Amino acid sequence: MLGLIGKKLGQTRVYDAKGTAVPVTVVHAGPNIVVQKKTVDSDGYAAVQLGFGPQKDHRISKPLAGHLAKAKAPSLRKLLEFRDFPLNVNPGDKVSVTVFAEGDYVDAIGVTKGRGFEGVVKRHGFRGGDITHGAKGWHRRSGAIGQRLFPGTVMRGMRMPGHMGQVRRTTQNLQVVKVLEEDQLLLIKGAIPGANGDYVVIRAAKKRKKAEAKK
Repeated sequence: MLGLIGKKLGQTRVYDAKGTAVPVTVVHAGPNIVVQKKTVDSDGYAAVQLGFGPQKDHRISKPLAGHLAKAKAPSLRKLLEFRDFPLNVNPGDKVSVTVFAEGDYVDAIGVTKGRGFEGVVKRHGFRGGDITHGAKGWHRRSGAIGQRLFPGTVMRGMRMPGHMGQVRRTTQNLQVVKVLEEDQLLLIKGAIPGANGDYVVIRAAKKRKKAEAKK
């Protein structure tokens, strides 16, 4: 699977040939450094491990430092393995954002923003209780959750208050609007999970073919 590790920088807008404003997310996604290459003969499956993001030498463990030294790679913050990587690369090579082209569709994987402990209105979109007609203290509650006499328990999976956000999510079929090779930036249409500064994974869309194949 073709993919890159990147960092979400923020959101902005660009204008297409017709003058229409297109909302985009800016992702710094290169260059990725090939740290390890696995083969079917030696490892049982084909994969490429990529690294991205500079890191101070004293903040990585000695085993990781030795692992990076084999590929003659600097200290890196993020490492991720991509199975069946379509490009013929070797440890130490650099993978640029040019592996994607304008019009390609990608999937963006990230960790959503943490919202802390939230009630059912914000977490699940519940209506809440009545504001008028004598209702007191039930404006943002869920109401009855039990099952009366039988079975007399709360159903498994009942939507309740609790921790919201800070979970891994994938947004699929996002279109690449621009590829800026000099700055190693991808401008991707729409929003992707995570806060500004978070690391994200940009991979080729699993459920949609390249733009050239659709024409």
